[in-house]
Amino acid sequence: MDVLVAGAHGAVGQHVTRLLAEHDDHTAYGMVRTDAYEDDVAALGATPVRGDVTDRTSLDDAFAGVDAVIFAAGSSGADVWGVDRDGAENCVDACEDAGVERFVMLSAMNADAPAESPEELREYLRAKADADAYLRESALTFTIVRPGALTDEPGTGRIRTGADLDRSDATIPREDVAATLVASLPMASTHDLTFELLSGETPIERALRSPLDA
Repeated sequence: MDVLVAGAHGAVGQHVTRLLAEHDDHTAYGMVRTDAYEDDVAALGATPVRGDVTDRTSLDDAFAGVDAVIFAAGSSGADVWGVDRDGAENCVDACEDAGVERFVMLSAMNADAPAESPEELREYLRAKADADAYLRESALTFTIVRPGALTDEPGTGRIRTGADLDRSDATIPREDVAATLVASLPMASTHDLTFELLSGETPIERALRSPLDA
């Protein structure tokens, strides 16, 4: 499967790009805004392509001919409406225009309940909620993954998934999030589903066979 990573140079996106490049069944394309990031993406094993999620017209060439898109872009709080919402929606539109049918979205836990989160996260979560809703209303085959707090610990390859997980230990390594996004691509059991994601005891592919079972 030819897979484009939006946000290939980001903290999660770099893990996604590397894992795709290492996978025998996938060819990785990493989308970058400027040529300053091209060498880094190439070093991960992907083909760099230019595109800016905030500029819809810049996405046409990047999206042409790919089979799937993983959206791992993020503003780190700098432009939640322009990147986390509008950027994701631009990518959904670009997929529909290019005939790309598969879309995996990196979202966030509590995107469905911003008011229950710390005030400094609410705007970001509202933006993510809007983007998730836009994807669900599209014609694409989607998977929306909502991880808890991200850490830089090494991945364990073991996760918990569900519709409403216990938040007592609401963390997960970025590497495991990336592995879950990649593993979701071919799995019909994840199609058109939204689920939460935390560290756990179940191997990733086994958990994704029934991702709404906590």
